Amino acid sequence: MNRPAPYSAFPNAFKRDLRAGKRLIGCWVSLTSPVTAEIVGLAGFDWLLLDGEHAPNDLGTLVLQLMALKDSPSAPFVRPQSNDTVLIKRLLDAGFSNFLVPMVDSAEEAARAVAATRYPPAGVRGVSVSMRGNRYGTVADYQKLVNDEIVVAVQIESPHAVDDVDEICAVEGVDAVFIGPSDLAASLGRLGDASHPEVQDAMRRVIDRARAANVAVGILAPVEADARRYMDMGVTMVAVGSDQGLFRAATQALRDRFKD
Repeated sequence: MNRPAPYSAFPNAFKRDLRAGKRLIGCWVSLTSPVTAEIVGLAGFDWLLLDGEHAPNDLGTLVLQLMALKDSPSAPFVRPQSNDTVLIKRLLDAGFSNFLVPMVDSAEEAARAVAATRYPPAGVRGVSVSMRGNRYGTVADYQKLVNDEIVVAVQIESPHAVDDVDEICAVEGVDAVFIGPSDLAASLGRLGDASHPEVQDAMRRVIDRARAANVAVGILAPVEADARRYMDMGVTMVAVGSDQGLFRAATQALRDRFKD
């Protein structure tokens, strides 16, 4: 059985595909297990998001899942708990090269996220000469090459971020803006109602302005009809489900088939 080649961060083909406007289908990975991450990694998604914001992950569990994906063709993303320079540095040193940074409300915050992923003078990343990210010192010219291989996607989750979307998209090093439907709805006073016209109008503004700036747009859309509608609107980086949701639905469906 022929399988796609494992994902490689050098060069980062996902970054090229994202910037080329290719449709990239992903899945959230929230169960914190290297075994389930490895199974999801066999499915052939374009990318997988290891969640450190809402899932009970820490650096140790994230590294184990990243190791479990080493033979997967899927590009591993990580969402840190926050836009924190030290935390992002540690995730870079652990071997992550694709970042989804939550709750970015301004161009200044977007610039801080990018700077955290770059070595000086382009950024503020601290230097370690031997860590997992450079295969313990065995990747030749790692410090010279890695800045250009990092992907930074920033999450748009508030009215302030929507208002500042042009400035956020103009920040050098921002590869994508990623709409967080649930938080955006909540911040607009529409908690639990991402389909409300006010929320949808805000999403469309983000999509239209980002596309005008030639910046990719992403979204989490576990309902298929929503995912396809967003793709029709121009979103190219779409997470269509989660390991947690798939497991929950499958186990419930199995139990229901045997109810009296």
